[in-house]
Amino acid sequence: MITFVYAQDEQGAIGNKGDLPWHLPSDLKHFKETTMGHTMVMGRKTFEAMGKRLLPGRKSVVVTNQVGYGSDIPELTVLHDIEDVLELGKDQELMVIGGAGLYETLWPHVDKISRTVIYDTFEADTFIPEIDESLFERVRVVPGVVDEKNVHAHDYEWWERKGGEAK
Repeated sequence: MITFVYAQDEQGAIGNKGDLPWHLPSDLKHFKETTMGHTMVMGRKTFEAMGKRLLPGRKSVVVTNQVGYGSDIPELTVLHDIEDVLELGKDQELMVIGGAGLYETLWPHVDKISRTVIYDTFEADTFIPEIDESLFERVRVVPGVVDEKNVHAHDYEWWERKGGEAK
């Protein structure tokens, strides 16, 4: 099973110059709670934007075409083919956390989406397409709390593919 986990602004922005365009501590907490205990799948650039660090309590898988990538990090799993990702997802729920190219490649195969929508717009260079509501149904929405540390209004949304799991 493949689950996308991401935050976006009102224009579908998910990144700017290899980083998040916003600072929203509650979303980082939500990300941690959502991915804890799961296998996270990401592209090489996303892994490098995280400082090439493995997050506690989660297995990290990087998808790249660079042969030998990550050989200096024994706990890191490196895959070079999307078919290998799909095979891995047959036995467990994979949390795909970026980047845009990996999301684009895996859209036909995603079963669930955990999306944070931030009700603002930011300078960005990386975007995600809008969720196709003919294929996915929003099953839950929880408003995020706005306070002095989390100044942007936001909602946490959960979506599921209509008709069950993807191909």
